[in-house]
Amino acid sequence: MEGSVKCDANYTPLTPLSFLERAALVYGARTAVVFGDKEYSWRDTRERCLAGASALARLGVGRRDVVAVLAANTPAMYELHFSVPMTGGVLCTLNTRHDAAMVSVLLSHSEARVFLVESQFFAVARDALAVLADAGASLPLLVTIADGDGIGSDGVPEYEALLRSAPRGFGIRWPADECDPISLNYTSGTTSRPKGVIYSHRGAYLNTLAAALGNEMPTMPVYLWTVPMFHCNGWCMVWATAAQGGTSVCMAGSLAPKTVFEHIVRHRVTNMGGAPTVLSMLVNAPASEQRPLPVKVRVSTGGAPPPPHILAKMDELGFNVVHGYGLTETYGPATLCVWKPEWDVLPAAERARIRARQGVPHVMLEGLEIKDPATMESVPSDGRTVGEVMLRGNTVMSGYYKDPAATAEAMSGGWLRSGDLGVRHPDGYIQLKDRSKDIIISGGENISSIEVESALFGHPAVLDAAVVARPDEHWGETPCAFVTLKDGASATEADIIEFCRTRLPRYMAPKTVIFAELPKTSTGKTQKYLLRDKARAMGSLPKLSTSKL
Repeated sequence: MEGSVKCDANYTPLTPLSFLERAALVYGARTAVVFGDKEYSWRDTRERCLAGASALARLGVGRRDVVAVLAANTPAMYELHFSVPMTGGVLCTLNTRHDAAMVSVLLSHSEARVFLVESQFFAVARDALAVLADAGASLPLLVTIADGDGIGSDGVPEYEALLRSAPRGFGIRWPADECDPISLNYTSGTTSRPKGVIYSHRGAYLNTLAAALGNEMPTMPVYLWTVPMFHCNGWCMVWATAAQGGTSVCMAGSLAPKTVFEHIVRHRVTNMGGAPTVLSMLVNAPASEQRPLPVKVRVSTGGAPPPPHILAKMDELGFNVVHGYGLTETYGPATLCVWKPEWDVLPAAERARIRARQGVPHVMLEGLEIKDPATMESVPSDGRTVGEVMLRGNTVMSGYYKDPAATAEAMSGGWLRSGDLGVRHPDGYIQLKDRSKDIIISGGENISSIEVESALFGHPAVLDAAVVARPDEHWGETPCAFVTLKDGASATEADIIEFCRTRLPRYMAPKTVIFAELPKTSTGKTQKYLLRDKARAMGSLPKLSTSKL
């Protein structure tokens, strides 16, 4: 239109870095991060992030350089979500449950320039670097995150020491283009084909606002970190707490029910999140460990669909659960089961059944459809016709790192194809029915059945094997292996499980092994749907005792 211009006065590339700048200005003296007896204000946090960026830049980190991090939910992990992109670099947070073999693969694929490792994971990192060294690969510069006085494990420089010695006055390297990468998140991977999802500054900014709005985060919320920050950048809640001037409460040690309730009461937590595993843990905790909540706590959950009875019990305890659905490719949750007041009068069981649906798009997602993947036509909204869940909009990934073919396949037809199957109800809310890719979601983490099957086939007694999901009261789902032994061979369930644990991260190993002939089609393909029915018929594995959490 005549008279319209685009200039510095009316356009700035979107980036979540701006949330930190505003938080330090508006909420400077308020607490930003709590970790045990440590507290940092928003002014402190900004200064620490700038010092971290200055230190990384001095180590050679520049635009589009990848900085890998292997750490739990700590102040350093929180700060690196700002300090790395302040350098123009790309943050790559690694799953702390990965073993050395997987970590080495991801370090190699990401070409990480610097690798920051919390002391408790140092042995895994050291072994991963040894694998790279044996292969003749270039090694990232190693930095430890510890509570020492400047020296980490084996004499490696430590994070706090770098912050103290970093030159002050660092100038933030703002993105030249809002579509520049801000983070790299790995969905899953094998030694041959890891998949790294690229997030942009723009997508992270918009999804952060969607996360804050969808989870009804008030101004100055108190957010309890039960979601790993390595998972989709904490579902973008790292940046959302900055946007709202909130307090991030980080917990040291294991995620135990007693500890969660104590933190909620002590800090008057308003918001938290977690996989259905976390919900199950809280509702099944002994009454002696549960505490009356001082305020209503808003809980976002996603991953495996939460059982309705768990949702009902959470409501009884004083939690307000919002169920969502998403992928690493959508910056975490992309849909929400938005609650309507007319549902308040329904019986508890019916309310829980509605809450278990995956819902509608959040405010920053442009499209959510259930489509026939062959014709790309939307299925009827009848709650019965099954199709593939497809999404599109500004909060869909930029693509898979170094894998244009996989990117093109995932986004063919102008939609992100989730590979998940579901239905749309007459009110427009979607509900998942199955996973076409046979992915098992255990404790919020994706497990490839193919990877587990590959390990099983390595056992000398195994002739045939297939892996499906079995319901689990604690983890939501766990791998269930159906195994056919070779003639004359013998093996027990314990033998098979232990064999897999030596070749896979512990969480990927089967929790159940059934010895049987596998059902086949006329062409020799395993009929996994029959095995899934058998696994479901066995019922849920009992929850773990709190001593094993």
